[in-house]
Amino acid sequence: MTGDDPLEESEDGTPLPDGGAAGADGEGSKVPRADGGAVDDVALDPWGSSSVSDYRKLFEEFGIEEFDEVLEEVPHPHYLMRRGVIFGHRDYRPVAEAMREDEPAAVLSGFMPTGDPHIGHKLVFDEIIWHQQQGADAYGLIADLEAHAARGMSWEEIDEHARSYLLSLLALGFDPEEGTLYRQSENREVQDLAFELGAEANFSEFQSIYGFDGETDVSHMQSVVTQMADILYPQLEEPKPTVIPVGPDQDPHVRLARDLAERMRFFKVSKAYASFELEPDERALVVEFYERLEPAEFDDDQLRCTHVAEALAETPLADLETDADTLRSVLTKLEEAGMEPIRPRTRFFDRRATDEAFEALIDAIDGEKRVYENHVDAFDIDLAEAEELAREVEVDNGGYGFRPPSSIYHRFMTGLTGGKMSSSIPASHISLLDDPEEGYDKVKSATTGGRETAEEQREKGGKADECPVYELYAYLLSGDDDEFAKLVYDECVGGERLCGDCKEQAAELMREFLAEHQEKRAEAEELLEEAEIELESPRRR
Repeated sequence: MTGDDPLEESEDGTPLPDGGAAGADGEGSKVPRADGGAVDDVALDPWGSSSVSDYRKLFEEFGIEEFDEVLEEVPHPHYLMRRGVIFGHRDYRPVAEAMREDEPAAVLSGFMPTGDPHIGHKLVFDEIIWHQQQGADAYGLIADLEAHAARGMSWEEIDEHARSYLLSLLALGFDPEEGTLYRQSENREVQDLAFELGAEANFSEFQSIYGFDGETDVSHMQSVVTQMADILYPQLEEPKPTVIPVGPDQDPHVRLARDLAERMRFFKVSKAYASFELEPDERALVVEFYERLEPAEFDDDQLRCTHVAEALAETPLADLETDADTLRSVLTKLEEAGMEPIRPRTRFFDRRATDEAFEALIDAIDGEKRVYENHVDAFDIDLAEAEELAREVEVDNGGYGFRPPSSIYHRFMTGLTGGKMSSSIPASHISLLDDPEEGYDKVKSATTGGRETAEEQREKGGKADECPVYELYAYLLSGDDDEFAKLVYDECVGGERLCGDCKEQAAELMREFLAEHQEKRAEAEELLEEAEIELESPRRR
């Protein structure tokens, strides 16, 4: 769940300078957005070098939602959101709503200290800081256990790099008095939570998600549940919407954390139509026929299980959007229930509640209800109210009441030399510790999306959407100035801007940025010394 190495080992990514997208009719700025394309034929691997050359498959295959659909709900959106650099999300609406309504929310991301912080990391730093400025509780963590277990880093190396990451985070504007900084290895609450979460996960699950096998060491597996604990840590004091800004290859961590958050809950709240449990596909069939059949056509104006069973049995399988096994199963359940009425209700299912919490829930439900051995059916409360009631009862009775964590996903940066940005290729990336003159030189030497000749460039325009230098403008050098980012783009594709002048301007801006950032890093030294975070690990091996 770290927001660093994925940016080092990935390719492609061109944002929109004006927040719009070219439509099918060709109208608007012709810049590809994060919704165009496919994923390479590799699994999303948090520790590997999987690259995303195109992003549409992330929506189709992994259920990531397009950020454009929620953008209007975000108060004062960051320029990374406006330009499509942040392209996707999972369940971000509760976070946006909490910030709009000035209600509790949190943001957390981690940094694996395996090298110097670079301009790719700045994306994550900026996302944390922006959420903090919008009122969210902000958490920045050093994933030192992961670095040691998954990358074999020594504790001495980890200490050196951790300090550097923290200085850049503070220099960019993180407020340590209002936020929380910590190391995994020094946070006992995180480690205790990881132990509890580990009881809800199993090795076969890790095999499926991460490809672990008999050669995977236990410490590596333990680092995964530690990351799950990191993700849920902001909710230990109270449940609240929490967002995790990451690159898309960290999505497996987010999905597992969402699953574990649900498994830790005392109660599962869902819609139901009878006293017995139905699988989702079975419930869909029952709902379809509940809405199709008229109760007045039956004795005593009641629609009962047997009536639905008869109607289903008389319907050809080809006319039902289901398979034979599901139909057989739902028919068996309905026929066994016989004359029980079909009635919509909200169900509170006991997952892992204590006896005291289950009794407290029963007492807390107003109106008509039916109490069974493992669940309570309520007829006068809607789903949203029921979710809040279940969470309140859980927290009051010693549970966590976790909300599933949300996530936002940023695009990967292209290397300055083209292809992948890699920390092992110094010319492909700019470290936040690079001498300003070195940063200037790297930009001047960068690959561009220009044409073969200046004449062709003036005639056809440059290919800004394929240009690592334009990415620097859009991701970093334009700052909050959307008009400037759009001007650079329009001049490029319009043939007015030639690559030599464009790189010179970008190189000057990069030199200024690095000089200013490193000044602020020096000023942040005192803040770091005063921050409540252990800078030297007592572990040595």
